[in-house]
Amino acid sequence: MKVSFTILAVLAAALAVNASNPHDGRALISRHTRISHRAPTLVNRSVKRKRCKARPTPVNNGAAVDTTTTTSKPKPTSVKPTASPKPQPPAPQSFDNGGVLNVKSSCGNIGAIKQTTRTSGPNGNIDWLNCGVTSGGWNPPFIKVSDIKSVSLSGAINSGKGPFLACTKYVHLFEKYAGQYGLPPIMLAAFAMQESSCNPNTVGGGGEQGLMQITKEKCGGAPGGNCRDPDFNIRTGARYFADTLNNNGGNLLLSIGSYNGWFEGLTYGKATAAAKSACCKCQNNLDYLHQFLNGWLQNIDAYSQSFRLGKFFNLDVCN
Repeated sequence: MKVSFTILAVLAAALAVNASNPHDGRALISRHTRISHRAPTLVNRSVKRKRCKARPTPVNNGAAVDTTTTTSKPKPTSVKPTASPKPQPPAPQSFDNGGVLNVKSSCGNIGAIKQTTRTSGPNGNIDWLNCGVTSGGWNPPFIKVSDIKSVSLSGAINSGKGPFLACTKYVHLFEKYAGQYGLPPIMLAAFAMQESSCNPNTVGGGGEQGLMQITKEKCGGAPGGNCRDPDFNIRTGARYFADTLNNNGGNLLLSIGSYNGWFEGLTYGKATAAAKSACCKCQNNLDYLHQFLNGWLQNIDAYSQSFRLGKFFNLDVCN
């Protein structure tokens, strides 16, 4: 009985030890079971890591995105670049349209008055404009383009009356090239009225051509050799006058006179020398400056027989 009790005691102790061991068979099986269930997942995860594709670029919802990891090039835009707009030509300058000329005079009293008369007007008296012609020689007082008084070409046309209605067809050209060369449009139109009465087919006694009566040596490059083409003619006349004005240091009187062949030192005798020649109209018109500045620029017909502007009328002998 003693031995049996001992054996039973040993067996009971052994069973107690096995029951208290955390690494019992069921726990071991359970752990291996969990591992066996996880193993395919681990293998799959390993495979997926090897085969993983590049992650899509995250959408920027307002947060900063690290662009250093971006290797893709931007897609070309389908919108074609638009050409830069062409620069517009400069707008015609604004000139004083009221009052009378007021500049420092080198030739006595200017004699400017608001209303044009036969011998005076807003831009001075004819004797002041012709300073020296009847004595030692023409000594033109210095005035700038911005000093003169004139009406606007558009105003003259829109008035529905006056000499510039004859130029209506060419107003856009006068405005275009006046703007290009920094001149009042009415000044270019005034040259056309003075020189050709705005008739593009006019040919002068010395072969001068078209609206602006440009001389033959300036006809190079005329379209089809037609020096009277209005666009070419006005552009050439405008460029010539602008260059003349620049070369004369901005002296407007000297430059306007030059357009009619005047020069510093011109005398009455020199101006009228051609009167008895075969080219009577090659004389310098001694009323030119007054007719231009106090006639045409004021929308007044300087050639009106009922209100003739001037006092010399030296070209009358040519009729």
